[in-house]
Amino acid sequence: MVTVTVVVGNPKPQSRTRLSALRLARELTGRPADVDLDLATYGAGLLDGEDAEVSQAVKQVQASELVIVASPTYKGTYTGLLKLFLDRFGAGSLAGVQAVPLMLGGHWKHALAPEVFLKPVLNEIGASTPTVGLYLLDSEWDAPDALDGWLRPARQRLGLSSSS
Repeated sequence: MVTVTVVVGNPKPQSRTRLSALRLARELTGRPADVDLDLATYGAGLLDGEDAEVSQAVKQVQASELVIVASPTYKGTYTGLLKLFLDRFGAGSLAGVQAVPLMLGGHWKHALAPEVFLKPVLNEIGASTPTVGLYLLDSEWDAPDALDGWLRPARQRLGLSSSS
């Protein structure tokens, strides 16, 4: 069984970005995520290089086999909150971890943001990103068919079945 972690970079706790990432984990693997990291709950600890709770979260991501990294789209890219967390990872420190970039936004004109902005950072810190980044509209993220076209090829590229 694959160890799945969700990392959510929305400054608002318990956001629909988080709900969409948790849904994606469940739809990809057939079960809930093992670890749910809602970065909004870490507050100023993300600015403290010695914060034990954030350091533990980094270790949890490094120990995962699959990480869904989610952010709302802010100014066409991912949030500063997520950047603060990703800055904790050195180049190559996520070797062996598969990552799925997920972003939510208000308009399709930002649909390439997961591919263009989030995926390269995940690759830089060593994660493999075999799927196409997923972009969901804020207004449609929870639609029953929102993931239909994306899921099957993503499962294949990640080496998963719906009952992994």
